[in-house]
Amino acid sequence: MATDTTADRLSRRFAACKTQGRAALITFVTAGDPDVAATPAILDALVEGGADIVELGMPFTDPMADGPAIELANLRSLGSGTKTKDVFALAADFRARHPDTPLVLMGYANPMLVRGADWFADQCRAAGVDAVICVDAPPEEDAEIGPALRTAGVHPVRLATPTTDAARLPTVLNGASGFLYHVAVAGVTGKQQAAQASIEMAVARLKAATALPIAVGFGVRTPEQAAAIGRVADGVVVGSAIVDIVGSHGDAAAPFVRSFVASLSGALAPRTQETAA
Repeated sequence: MATDTTADRLSRRFAACKTQGRAALITFVTAGDPDVAATPAILDALVEGGADIVELGMPFTDPMADGPAIELANLRSLGSGTKTKDVFALAADFRARHPDTPLVLMGYANPMLVRGADWFADQCRAAGVDAVICVDAPPEEDAEIGPALRTAGVHPVRLATPTTDAARLPTVLNGASGFLYHVAVAGVTGKQQAAQASIEMAVARLKAATALPIAVGFGVRTPEQAAAIGRVADGVVVGSAIVDIVGSHGDAAAPFVRSFVASLSGALAPRTQETAA
């Protein structure tokens, strides 16, 4: 993979969190939700609240892996007129304001490939995007987006799920970069929470197979859940709970987002030595 300062931000951030004795907090919002004008303040609120890594969702008409909260966010964004060019403009503006915070684009293959994989990868690099998660591009069918991203120095992040068995895991890991995203539930975002024991077993299995940081997402909605997962994973992803706040408060959502993210960040902070109660 080509390397540059863009490609190094993720590894530096995960390493810094590990040194601090905690998991990285990875937060997700949809670009253009509720509209493009309101998104920069919401993105800033994520960082101000303590997010270590920001995922920016690319709105799409058929977000098959997402539950009702993010589906509605996609509809709000597309209904307000958000285009792919707006997503990259938001990414570039974010990079200018937050030069050290890793930014991950998450979305679906159609918007990424409609102008060609090389065009998309070049736009990512130019906007300062660190990594891309293409939800519906399995490694067996990734002849375009993954190679283009690697050539551009952008991390192609792969997904592992509860049904990724030992026979398929090497295929998932082949060409993976940045971190490995463990989808904790066999379902859509925001609808259910996996049992902690199953998450711990999955993370242990994945750590035995790769040196990549392991981030866990799908169904993480509370500081308590984040703290429990953060004790075993390298990163904790929270999306739908934040998107619900945006849905409730619209263009006034930023302070509410900041407060909620701060509660998640506080839950992941390393515990100081406690005295017995």
